[in-house]
Amino acid sequence: MAAPLRILIADDNPVVRAGLAALLGTADGLDVVAQAADGREALSLTRRHAPDVILLDVRMPGVDGISALPHLVRLAPVLMLTYNQETEIVRESLLLGAGGYLVHGEFTPDDLVRAVHNVREGRAHFTTTAASALLAELRTSSQPQRTVAQSTDRLHNSVLFGLSSREVEIMDLIASGMSNQQIAATCFISEKTVKNHINRIFAKLQSTSRSEAIARWLGTARPGVTGHG
Repeated sequence: MAAPLRILIADDNPVVRAGLAALLGTADGLDVVAQAADGREALSLTRRHAPDVILLDVRMPGVDGISALPHLVRLAPVLMLTYNQETEIVRESLLLGAGGYLVHGEFTPDDLVRAVHNVREGRAHFTTTAASALLAELRTSSQPQRTVAQSTDRLHNSVLFGLSSREVEIMDLIASGMSNQQIAATCFISEKTVKNHINRIFAKLQSTSRSEAIARWLGTARPGVTGHG
């Protein structure tokens, strides 16, 4: 029998922490091994307990989630779990290596358990608001009036990584938070074809997870900060 996934919860609200711990504690295959009230404590407890997945809030006193994120993702996959719906925060979280972004009130207990497993296995997971925020930003950056810098960066990335026009299209959709099924429907191709494209894209981007590929594609993967998925 496989060992349960070890979970660390980082949130400054003790009621939220207790609720999440109770919820996850009743799920098969999950074990909450530590709880932290801020980013600094999360980092310390992560080093001590070696969790398989970290649930991380954005706004916390002291060291907040965004500040702690690039350090935490070096140690374990991170799933953002927050009330914050700001597009820039969603984007920054992904750039720093988060494997998913859930907004409170937009997921069921089963959704949360599924998200934990997905992030552990390298599959990005987003709730509606987070996915919509990413898609809105993608569409905005693709408008004709976008800045020369944005256009240049995107062209530079496609040339740098050697992606075909179809692969560029699919990578943009991955960055927007779409699942393989959604990408297949958008591009009018089969899910198997989508998977084949993604395998080639990941190879070209030298990435092993969606979050790492997104960070590289958006041009902000930083030295020493590799996103676990």
